[in-house]
Amino acid sequence: MKRLIAFITIFFISSLVLAQTRGLPDFSELAEKQGPAVVNISTTHVVRGQSQMMPFPFDENDPAFEFFKRFVPRNPGGTMPRDFENKSLGSGFIISGDGYILTNAHVVDGADEVTVRLTDKREFKAKTIGADKRTDVALIKIEASGLPVVKLGDPAQLKVGEWVVAIGSPFGFDNSVTAGIVSAKGRSLPQENYVPFIQTDVAINPGNSGGPLFNMRGEVVGINSQIYSRSGGYMGLSFAIPIDVAMEIQNQLRASGKVSRGRLGVVIQEVSKELAESLGLGKPMGAVVNSVEKGGPAEKAGIEAGDVILKFDGKTINNSADLPRMVGITRPGTRSTIQLWRKGANREIAVVIGEVPDEKQAVAKPQRNGKGPEQAANRLGLVVSELTADQKRELKMNGGLLIEDVRGAGARTELRPGDIIIAVISKGATTEVKSVDQFNKLLAQFEKGSNVTLLIRRGEMQTFITIKGLNGN
Repeated sequence: MKRLIAFITIFFISSLVLAQTRGLPDFSELAEKQGPAVVNISTTHVVRGQSQMMPFPFDENDPAFEFFKRFVPRNPGGTMPRDFENKSLGSGFIISGDGYILTNAHVVDGADEVTVRLTDKREFKAKTIGADKRTDVALIKIEASGLPVVKLGDPAQLKVGEWVVAIGSPFGFDNSVTAGIVSAKGRSLPQENYVPFIQTDVAINPGNSGGPLFNMRGEVVGINSQIYSRSGGYMGLSFAIPIDVAMEIQNQLRASGKVSRGRLGVVIQEVSKELAESLGLGKPMGAVVNSVEKGGPAEKAGIEAGDVILKFDGKTINNSADLPRMVGITRPGTRSTIQLWRKGANREIAVVIGEVPDEKQAVAKPQRNGKGPEQAANRLGLVVSELTADQKRELKMNGGLLIEDVRGAGARTELRPGDIIIAVISKGATTEVKSVDQFNKLLAQFEKGSNVTLLIRRGEMQTFITIKGLNGN
């Protein structure tokens, strides 16, 4: 019996050790083989201007003093020199033996001088071939040959929960290795329309930007680009640009120094459960069109505000963020097919894809009318007025109501003073708003507790806003 107990104990301990060994991979071989292809990037940007007072932000007892003073020079009298050199650090990785290097656009943005340092301590002045701010990808080049290069992997094969490794220069500490797991794939971030980010919990800090994210086979699957943080440092949320997206960008940068993207000329938003019900959709999916650019590809193809784009070239739009990515990688001039939902039915139309312009034109936001005696709020808690002739002419609108004030229950909605109500949507039908009296009659048709969806114009944008649980007034 004692022998049996001893055997079981030894077996249990051995199994536990084996499980722990399997659960904690060894990254040393990956770091040794791939580390030489990862570089440190330092940039200098000369700020020219008049001398001005510049107080040093930390005193000598502050923990940040030692770090911060290395990057911000202090001068007698607390003044900023006439020519101030702003230095920053980042990372990158070599994709070809003749010196082409990938990094983030924000690492080299505005730099007067870019210096690349290899792991063997050699330094090179780099030339920026091109940078794309929309995806935060940049391609730089050093004059060298026979350089170590990374292997490229397939981000589509990544699985949530698998191990990944980052190598970079956080705070200037060259070739630092950190590891974690893939937390999510295809993440959409605010103001980032063209990148389905890889989310990880790998420790990423200032200086890691532009460095590679490896899978356990030692293949680059992404470029570490940004973190979500309240402190400015790592807090467990890191995001990487998939390497296939980055390589498509660098191909265009290498060929022409710029990136050409397809565009539809629409403003879209996510389809919520309530909006899907208002539009007569069976479930929330696709991208609802808020507005259509006049003379743009979408208008020429017959796409209208209120349409829900369900498929693009046969690919399903599960979330609204899918559409800009699909259109963006389509070559301008391509004839594409769009399946959309309009007034309770599916339609298929053809559209010739345009090209994303470098600059956007803004539309002036109308001023509140503020005329006459104070008005009472309607069922939505809104005080509205009809647009003046001048406002209609300036905005090129035939109707619509200007929201003067938001009160009571309306204050709990996303509506704001200055918004323009264009239409009311219910059960798949869209009714344009022409007057205050007509709008109030439309509201009177809704039962207490109903959801009301409005098409709103806000500045240069249009958006659908659903007000839940209409009151009984």
